[in-house]
Amino acid sequence: MLRSNTEEDIRIALFSMEIGIDHKMPTYGGGLGILAGDILRSCADMSVPIVAVTLAINKGGLFQRLDDEGNQIELPTDWRIDDFTTLMAPRVSVPIEGREVKIQAWEYIMTGIGGYQVPVYFLDTNLFENSTSDREITYYLYGGDARYRLLQEIVLGIGGVRMLDALGYTNIRKHHLNEGHSALVTLELIKKMKEDNPECKYEQILELVREKCIFTTHTPVQAGHDRFPAQLAKSILRGFGNSEIDGICHGNELNMTLLALDHSKYTNGVAKKHGEISRNMFPGYPIDSITNGVHHVFWTAEPFRKLYDEYIGGWRKDPFDLRYALSIPTEEIISAHAEAKRLLIDFVNAKHNAGMEYDTFTLGFARRVAMYKRADLIFSNPDRLVNITKNTGPIQIILAGKAHPKDTEGKELIKTIFRDMKRLKYDIKIVFIENYDMELAKLIIPGVDVWLNTPKRPFEASGTSGMKACLNGVPSLSILDGWWLEGCIECVTGWAIGSVAEDQSNDSTDAEDLYDKLERVILPMFYGDRDAWAQIMRYTIAFNSSFFNSHRMVQQYLLNAYFA
Repeated sequence: MLRSNTEEDIRIALFSMEIGIDHKMPTYGGGLGILAGDILRSCADMSVPIVAVTLAINKGGLFQRLDDEGNQIELPTDWRIDDFTTLMAPRVSVPIEGREVKIQAWEYIMTGIGGYQVPVYFLDTNLFENSTSDREITYYLYGGDARYRLLQEIVLGIGGVRMLDALGYTNIRKHHLNEGHSALVTLELIKKMKEDNPECKYEQILELVREKCIFTTHTPVQAGHDRFPAQLAKSILRGFGNSEIDGICHGNELNMTLLALDHSKYTNGVAKKHGEISRNMFPGYPIDSITNGVHHVFWTAEPFRKLYDEYIGGWRKDPFDLRYALSIPTEEIISAHAEAKRLLIDFVNAKHNAGMEYDTFTLGFARRVAMYKRADLIFSNPDRLVNITKNTGPIQIILAGKAHPKDTEGKELIKTIFRDMKRLKYDIKIVFIENYDMELAKLIIPGVDVWLNTPKRPFEASGTSGMKACLNGVPSLSILDGWWLEGCIECVTGWAIGSVAEDQSNDSTDAEDLYDKLERVILPMFYGDRDAWAQIMRYTIAFNSSFFNSHRMVQQYLLNAYFA
């Protein structure tokens, strides 16, 4: 009989504001949620005793429509949580502004490769017992203002701990706080510890809480860390008492990252460089690093799954075996990629009448549209780009990505890209695919020839899209930041934009380096030396996919945090 993840053997609880499980379940907004989903997939495969808590997001993430000018139109996503999950019997409540807000939980079971099951609980305030405004707390991911965000974090942190208790998970060894959104887990744990250990002093209580918490920070810039005015926190959380709130505030604010840092025994960034940046941002805190990874089977396209099944028998169970890709004949790798590329080009041509061709070098860029990610860097010098395509070899470009509804600059950036596309339409075939999601990622990433990533240094904490690309033999052309500092072997696993010696990015020099690599190295190799190109595809699988996967990441969490 297959072993299941039951209440009796649970030891780890993961709290994350978003978790990406299925593109039909719009309970994620970006990389944080996708990463959480990959962690859980690997835990299920590896029989790691874990349970996850997140928010229901009743109205789903935004559905993106783009008009001919690139204006982003946001539409609600129509979905029913009961189509995917099972409603659990227990209900709990959390104190908000002196009243009790009721919470219910929906259970989703994630099943691993050997049948091991990991439960994921979606917290939901959409109950008739709650007021209209309280029912809306779990409607929109990161929606509204600071008050709305804090209400969601109360439900996730305080409500999450209470719900796990109500569901019978009473023996949690570690609480994994995935970003500062879940830091209020610590406040509820303090309350519980006080009730269970009335003889202990407050310092002893804090130490007990620290033993039970680990914290992963994902944000390399101060502006990305949640902060709330102390008065707002005291007003909303007054059911806990002002003394408790005073105890977790720093000065006149409740800083969720500092709250998590103060109450966690182990803290990590999500790449080696990000760990270093985080230690500089928060001096005095011992911050380690565990570089992110992606779930190898989930993100590998079917043509490459078949190829690996044929040549690397144990790869599904142990992705480290992907190092044996060095023994796969290069013509087989080229053939598998050609099949993945045909699927993408056929989709793009059917949807956009783009006239793209199978044999033309195809550059891919898809991620959340934010200014620091510089989705328009490739268009910095359109004349240079056109000259490259005419004199070195044709290029076609596929882009995708959503801007946050409140990110005015991000929305303007999409419009700028659309203007660039119109200016270049007679020289370069360019398509921007709307409503980028997990399903589109699984089509776009394996189907392009090179994956482009151009964040402004040092703002890329890790990045995972390039990891998904290497699983499918797609090399990266990327800024040396985040994971690419660890994954780039120049002209072996891909190519770097800029120098590792540069702490800050410069748009003009980065753009020139990008063009130089395309003109002098990448396009001549793609069109003129297919054997060398196939070797790079093989190396990116063997060297990068065998390491930058979520199985390795979970193993490091197990060794350094979960059971340390």
